[in-house]
Amino acid sequence: MAWLKTIFFTLIALFVTILFLLKPIAGVSPMALGSAADVATGLGSKIACSGRYITGLDEDQVMADLASYSPAYSLVDVEYDDKQKKAYANLLGLSPMSATFRDGIGCTLDIGDTKALDAVNVTAITASDETWPLGSALNDIDTDLQAKVAEIVAEDNAQGYQTRSLLVVKNGKLLSYATGEGFEQQTPHLGWSMGKSVTAMMVGNLIYQKQLELKENNLFEAWQQDDRREIDLESLLRMSSGLGFDETYAPGSDSTRMLFYTYSASDIAMQSPLVYAPGEHFSYSSGTTNLLSRLVYETLGGNLQQQMDYLYGQWFKPLNMARSTFEPDPSGVLVGSSYIYASAPDWAKLGQVMLNGGELNGTRFLSEDWVAKAQSPNVSKNDPRYGYQFWLNGGGDELRWEKLPEDAYSMSGNRSQIVMVIPSKEMVIVRLGWSAESYPTSDKLAKIVELVNL
Repeated sequence: MAWLKTIFFTLIALFVTILFLLKPIAGVSPMALGSAADVATGLGSKIACSGRYITGLDEDQVMADLASYSPAYSLVDVEYDDKQKKAYANLLGLSPMSATFRDGIGCTLDIGDTKALDAVNVTAITASDETWPLGSALNDIDTDLQAKVAEIVAEDNAQGYQTRSLLVVKNGKLLSYATGEGFEQQTPHLGWSMGKSVTAMMVGNLIYQKQLELKENNLFEAWQQDDRREIDLESLLRMSSGLGFDETYAPGSDSTRMLFYTYSASDIAMQSPLVYAPGEHFSYSSGTTNLLSRLVYETLGGNLQQQMDYLYGQWFKPLNMARSTFEPDPSGVLVGSSYIYASAPDWAKLGQVMLNGGELNGTRFLSEDWVAKAQSPNVSKNDPRYGYQFWLNGGGDELRWEKLPEDAYSMSGNRSQIVMVIPSKEMVIVRLGWSAESYPTSDKLAKIVELVNL
């Protein structure tokens, strides 16, 4: 019976796939096993859609990027509809999922009612030909430094780190910008968790506008009847809310449900129980950032159009971030934890805002006080080396990046995305890529600091 043989081998293949997906995880539940296919197709369709229609990757590169997470992606079928700008994924015919690209807001999984996404209107930003940071023109390049930074990119890629952009700013001037083979200087790259820092900056801007307060609590209606009402905004910014969000990336975990197959990303964390007193325990949590995104959304009126008007009007336009896209979830709330794409020069502008104490190009985005607090250690009992959604080098018993100055701090994302701000050196360094293995940040960036300051 040929059909029985087909089913038999399909089930074996699925089992092997799930084992690949779960290989770092022990003791997973049957529910988690059942979620593995959903994770594979949710991640597959979302990354394929954004990779193709935002970054401009070809099909082979998209699949190579996905395969860096698991060899099981060889069993995931990804197809595109370029007319509708959609990406489809299924795992041996199971758990079909799709994502759709929309101008100005990028790609979103096709889950639930997404009519509001179809209706949003975003006016594209025209790239200015003025010199960075006013625009994107690279008129301050130091040719000697450029050659040396290009050598570092070549060395990185010979070592398998897949560095795609490496950019250096010193004293407010963009001195060097090298790219990996196949990538252009204006290519937008996924920042993954660097979005956390951007989300914090949006919160900081609303505080500067006096629409929010650092010590404000009673943040969400769903928390009014229990102790979570005591969680204040600063505790969320410092990842010390006390919420029991599961950040492990196993099928069925809070993080995977939130990012890859849920209508509202923030709802997952909204339901998390309180397990520590607020402010007492640092716990890195993508769910926490998406609560911040939800708070921004609600503060701006609980409306997708108003949210995007704010993003473009208060950030992208004054910074001339013409190659940037911040993607919402299907409910319309920005996925602050993970889904912002930007070119290296655009990422560097955000770093320069922080280095300048909250100002760039004649516009103040953040108060100097907020920026100082954002790069200051938290008061948790277990790890103080984290500010307002920024990773800190100092503040603990040992440096996070031992070869960099103690005052260095960064936006950091999966696959070793980095925007490193070094106040004592007046430097911003941007590294974007797709490193399956840990990137030697301390060694590589210390070399750049040395080259610039010879």
